[in-house]
Amino acid sequence: MTDGARSATPPGLTPREVATHCPYCALQCGMTLRADDTGVTVHPRQFPTNRGGLCQKGWTAAELLDHPDRLTTPLVRDAATGELHPASWDTALDRVVAGIRAVQDDAGRDAVAVFGGGGLTNEKAYALGKFARIGLRTRHIDYNGRFCMSSAAAAGMRAFGIDRGLPFPLADLGRADTLLLVGANPAETMPPLVRWLTEQRRNGGKLIVVDPRVTATARQADLHLQPLPGTDLAVANALLHIALTEGWVDRAYVADRTTGFDAVRRGVAAWWPARAEQLSGVPVADLEATARALGTGGRVIILTARGAEQHAKGVDTVTAYVNLALALGLPGRDGSGYGCLTGQGNGQGGREHGQKADQLPGYRRIDDPAAREHVAGVWGVRADELPGPGVPAYKLLDSLGTPGGPRALLVFGSNPVVSAPRAARIEGRLRDLDLLVVADLLLSETAALADVVLPTAQWAEEDGTMTNLEGRVLRRRALRPPPPDVRTDLAIISDLAVRLAAAEARPEAVAAARFPADPAVVFAELRRASAGGAADYAGISWDRIDADDGVYWPCPTDEGPDTPRLFANRFATPDGRARFHPVDHRPAAEEVCATYPLHFTTGRVLAQYQSGTQTRRVAALRRAAPEAFVELHPDLATRLGIDDGDPVRVTSRRGEFRAPARLSAGIRPDTVFAPFHYAGAGRANSVTNDAVDPISGMPEFKICAVRVEKA
Repeated sequence: MTDGARSATPPGLTPREVATHCPYCALQCGMTLRADDTGVTVHPRQFPTNRGGLCQKGWTAAELLDHPDRLTTPLVRDAATGELHPASWDTALDRVVAGIRAVQDDAGRDAVAVFGGGGLTNEKAYALGKFARIGLRTRHIDYNGRFCMSSAAAAGMRAFGIDRGLPFPLADLGRADTLLLVGANPAETMPPLVRWLTEQRRNGGKLIVVDPRVTATARQADLHLQPLPGTDLAVANALLHIALTEGWVDRAYVADRTTGFDAVRRGVAAWWPARAEQLSGVPVADLEATARALGTGGRVIILTARGAEQHAKGVDTVTAYVNLALALGLPGRDGSGYGCLTGQGNGQGGREHGQKADQLPGYRRIDDPAAREHVAGVWGVRADELPGPGVPAYKLLDSLGTPGGPRALLVFGSNPVVSAPRAARIEGRLRDLDLLVVADLLLSETAALADVVLPTAQWAEEDGTMTNLEGRVLRRRALRPPPPDVRTDLAIISDLAVRLAAAEARPEAVAAARFPADPAVVFAELRRASAGGAADYAGISWDRIDADDGVYWPCPTDEGPDTPRLFANRFATPDGRARFHPVDHRPAAEEVCATYPLHFTTGRVLAQYQSGTQTRRVAALRRAAPEAFVELHPDLATRLGIDDGDPVRVTSRRGEFRAPARLSAGIRPDTVFAPFHYAGAGRANSVTNDAVDPISGMPEFKICAVRVEKA
């Protein structure tokens, strides 16, 4: 259908339309949804981020609204048969509350955990964090954004004192004289963004891409650096070494606006280009050309993404590129800077308001006494009633069902059976639980293991806000109500809070008031809770968002300006200066050997998204990318006796997966690649490494040692 995706419209729906945003990536493209008696159609909308463009995922998003696989009633597992059966909401919620109480009565408050998602609205992320801390009174909450932005977030916090993916508007990319993309493939992950890359090159700018594969984005670049996976940090240090040698460091900026440069200068002195070439495989000439373009360009932007960040040294790798940006005087300069391309739809807002293990709303630290007092006051509890910090996502998942670990888990908006590293191990942990509860719109691989499955509303059936990759807070608007027996996540959280309060003889009315199901009421409270924090939403209202095409945080007052650009005058540190941090290359957590001689890396493909729960059910997307594959170089395939299309087995120390071979000269001969969207035999995360970054908790998705053989 040329005019968009269609789905059946519920009987009696009045033809109408709403301006909203795509349910997928952090670009949050503007779209209009229209409903009439023929169905729901998607139409592109002129919005600053996408300027009328949509990718295939956005065009087909409405097909899921009435998909035959959609969950439309709660499911409860029968103890006798082990099968999931339809149940009433009272039966399902009573089962959840009874299970929670039994586990907590036996093993304490922390025996129940919550796992959220980077696709939840700001209101839902806020309510989920609040529910964990004062409804369940557990410290154990984290979310799948830990697998996405956590390394860049940690690097940004320690350098700038604040974490916002892009500290400048997306449109700056189109004006850059030099744009360096490190581990990013937006041509497949967020295609409408490519309009800005095209504009940048049309304006005479130079695009440089750092990626082990010749991706669709790399093919558009003026220069493509193709390092060995896991060596991006060495490349960054070599670029700074060259900039120092050639005199391209902005000494005045470094002196006036930063601290700690001398230690970094001494550290990168050892990273002469030939050493980096030997380690990474990137030729000295390409390193020098890149440094020259960065050091002599007028407007220069450096961006990192998952390829650089999903490593056990991801924070240090991002820090190396931040060091480079600071040395060149980029952050805070008009049209220049460092930024990170956020992945999930609300990857930015999802980590700002309390579903992360160590944070409270407004990007406050949960171990900060002043932050605890402020948030406790908004929530109407004593600060000492709030639990302390929990543990990062992988550590939480790996502790499930183990002695001393949580014995019950509530999952909202995530599918760790597919998305977690060492996925077979995590699947086993989920099976070991006394109680697994999953709220989702489809029966994901994780939901299929649950004791109770709660059907939730889709993006076109609820109001709320999202925060895109620029830090721009946007409005999601409901086109229609959810089906009769489907509830929103906010309603589910509210229902559970009321029932738990009643079961524990806490006043039910107080519980209901503390956990409203109305997203407008929740957002008003979020504004108060975030006030004064790093991510201050106090001055952001739904009306203001509607009037201004979104509002950039921080925005502390109703009348005052928002902040499209950060760092113009100072950084968010106590003294206003950015912090350099010396970092050095170290090997991957797992190196190749005779038994596992190849490097393995993962990523995304154009037609699929995240764990594929939604996109693998859309016919057009399934036709475009129906199954997993293993990409390997023809020379490697010849050595292994593998032809294009042959079934192959990829094995690591943790497990194996199987998929057809896809031969490509665009990948290094020592490296193989697979997309991570698929379940079952093609689950790439069955082999990925669960080593984590010591600062961010990010697992090492992007490199491990494997062997490949014809299956």
